[in-house]
Amino acid sequence: MAHLPAPDDWREANRAMWDERVPIHLTSDFYDLDAFRAGRDPLCDFQADELGDVTGKSVLHLQCHIGLDTLSLARRGASHVVGLDFSAPAVEAARDLAAELGYGPDRACFVAADVYDAVEAVPDSAYDIVYTGIGALCWLPDIVRWAETVAALVAPGGFLYLSEFHPLVDALDEATASRIAYDYFNREPWIDETPGTYADTTAPTSCNRRVEWQHPLGSVISALAAAGLRIEFLHEHDMTLFQRFGSLQPEAGTPYYRLPPDQPRVPLMYSLRASKPPAHH
Repeated sequence: MAHLPAPDDWREANRAMWDERVPIHLTSDFYDLDAFRAGRDPLCDFQADELGDVTGKSVLHLQCHIGLDTLSLARRGASHVVGLDFSAPAVEAARDLAAELGYGPDRACFVAADVYDAVEAVPDSAYDIVYTGIGALCWLPDIVRWAETVAALVAPGGFLYLSEFHPLVDALDEATASRIAYDYFNREPWIDETPGTYADTTAPTSCNRRVEWQHPLGSVISALAAAGLRIEFLHEHDMTLFQRFGSLQPEAGTPYYRLPPDQPRVPLMYSLRASKPPAHH
């Protein structure tokens, strides 16, 4: 099923929106850069567990924003990390942060480019791990092209690790997350003009137009399989990272929000690993 045509300005609108939010995010409690500089790891426990030991591995982080996850993988022992994002201010911020932490470009390098141009834009032909963080896929109109791009960049014997908000979330009612209120299979671009940002909902902003897309789980899995990657696991998680629904409750001592105990659980996030077979000698 093809997506319906996107507005011509989708990429420019989204880039302007992200560019404007970089300085807000750099000073936000949500990203808490002081704690990050002091050693806080932004990866969720399940992400760290599912990624496994990254020591000595090369990592490419697509849609890396200001590079916190990217740099945390360097801290965890990756030999070489590359972050790619289409927002030049985000990439500048990531480079500054890498330099502050003492990582030269040979260890942590950041590239300003569109994710669909990643094969040409990144410094190496393939990586042991291609990583993509939470809240990235909704900005891409064509998931098949994304999967082909990813598959081209995973080294033989390497893998893609993806963690994302579960697409069912887009179909649930905002107040309780207990009713199906929207079409799970909606293929139309979703255009929003809400000001502020998830990191600071009250921040004054002027570039508010954004265009997003829903990608059902079947579309993502099928695209990766068709691109030649083998799905090792698909895990669905009953928690999320922010107050997405009125009924969600913060879980003490964790970064998670969960549905109340008397409410049936639904998947709020998912994660998957998809590997490329090793090269035959």
